[in-house]
Amino acid sequence: MNMRTAFGWARLLTAAVCVVALVHRWLWALGSQTIASQNFLAYLTIQSNIAFAALALIAGVIALRRAEDPRWLTTARAIVLSWTITAGLAFAVIVWQAGSRGIPIWVPWSDVVLHFVLPAWTIVAWILGPGRRAASWRVVPFVLLYPVLWGVFTLWRGNVIGWYPYYFLDLRQVSGLLELIISCAIALSIFALVASGLVAVSRLRTTAFPPVVERAPPDDRTTPPE
Repeated sequence: MNMRTAFGWARLLTAAVCVVALVHRWLWALGSQTIASQNFLAYLTIQSNIAFAALALIAGVIALRRAEDPRWLTTARAIVLSWTITAGLAFAVIVWQAGSRGIPIWVPWSDVVLHFVLPAWTIVAWILGPGRRAASWRVVPFVLLYPVLWGVFTLWRGNVIGWYPYYFLDLRQVSGLLELIISCAIALSIFALVASGLVAVSRLRTTAFPPVVERAPPDDRTTPPE
């Protein structure tokens, strides 16, 4: 088994682990009997990890059938990985802030997998995985499009139902509009920095196999005498 095949199976395993963690997180939320359990799909983390699981499945099949990832797959991976990695970083900050404020927060093993284990593994796979092309810098604005649209919709929905998936989007839990704007700007900056880092790494270390250049056989014909 070569490295490309091994990483193909690793991608499929990653997709399976992500699905199992998502199902456990959903069941755990149902058992909490809180309003958050009724809004499971409202979290950016959950949405991005669903996209991650689907993409990992597709990427695994492609890795088992092709020596290199197509360019669109590299672009898609860079975009989705930027979402999941940033979501993990944001979750770590939220847990840290909750602890500093004395707010109890329960973190099931599925949250640990979704927010920390899988993002850490995907960074390693992005750097070392064979068959990855260099990503384009045009990935960065596309990475920002989803959190912007998600944020606008979430603010509108939260105003209607009175619930927000993250406290910093709720004006009742922050000092005012200025803090909300600053928090959103910081979040978008982290998305952009993570995306830029993934693109930079991919361009510094392209792991796609170099094209094989076939050399013409030596010409054995002798030069005719003049």
